[in-house]
Amino acid sequence: MDINDLIKDLKNRKFKPVYLLHGEESYYIDKVSNFIEENVLNDAEKGFNQSIFYGKDSDIMSILNAAKRYPMMSEYQVILVKEAQELKWGKDGDDDKKLADPLLSYFENPLQSTILVFCFRNGKFDKRKKTYKAIEKTGIVFESATLNDNKVSAWIESFVHQKGYKIQPQASVLMAEYLGNDLSKVSNELEKLMLNVKAGQEINTDDVQNNIGISKEYNVFELQNAIARKDAFKANQIINYFAENPKNNPIFLLLGNLNSYFGKILKVHYATDRSPQGLARELGVSPYFVKDFENAARSHSKEKVFRIISYLRECDMKSKGVDASANTEQGELMKELLFKIIH
Repeated sequence: MDINDLIKDLKNRKFKPVYLLHGEESYYIDKVSNFIEENVLNDAEKGFNQSIFYGKDSDIMSILNAAKRYPMMSEYQVILVKEAQELKWGKDGDDDKKLADPLLSYFENPLQSTILVFCFRNGKFDKRKKTYKAIEKTGIVFESATLNDNKVSAWIESFVHQKGYKIQPQASVLMAEYLGNDLSKVSNELEKLMLNVKAGQEINTDDVQNNIGISKEYNVFELQNAIARKDAFKANQIINYFAENPKNNPIFLLLGNLNSYFGKILKVHYATDRSPQGLARELGVSPYFVKDFENAARSHSKEKVFRIISYLRECDMKSKGVDASANTEQGELMKELLFKIIH
């Protein structure tokens, strides 16, 4: 089920007796469970009818016993099981019938006045399990998948728009490049940023740089621009800054961003639809940035881009200790990588 449809149903009080929220991206799991926790019952009803369990400190039978109770002076009772991946779920089959049977029995015929929510974070629930299939039939299974890196800037623009703000495309890309695809982290930074920007005001790169701690001159976005222009002096300034501030500029983040950047340049070379709209679709970027990638492709041939991608992989292996001396610092690896890219 789509997240928007799920939230819409909850707002319209169309509840299911069991929810399994699972996946690598915790943001949407938290969003759904927090909505249920805060909105299904009023404050007076919560005292008797809302229970929170934590997987590490709970067991299946205690949760099921609570789920089988009827609500007191309320239409529903809510039971939230947080960190449900820590639960001992039991195994399908004859080797663990004592655990598997009561669980399956409840999921196959759940109490309709109970809203039982399992928050299974940091991984996917095993879809082969009978418990998964039983929840699918009588409840809701929602998988919160990790957002692809090339979709983060669009997600930022949508999030900001829903809050009544606007953001410049370059500013959203800068945030995406710097913060990555951890949506909980991104949303927290956006909430803090919007506290310092007037409602309705367009958020620009200065706002992002001033409020999120990104250097105005020395960031991955500016590094990409310098590389595209083959501005060795500026590129080296930025890399030296990264080397001196490794905590805020880890090499894995640099490698991920550059790999994505040159991957897009390679797509420009092979694109069949060369129109701005066609390239924007192919690259997964705003049309605002298409010219930047076209210019970068003109200054970097296909052969050069292939070599650079090879350099990135080689640097990644060295950063993990493969074919590198034990005392090689990440700053030195960055400088070596930049030299190969520029020359």
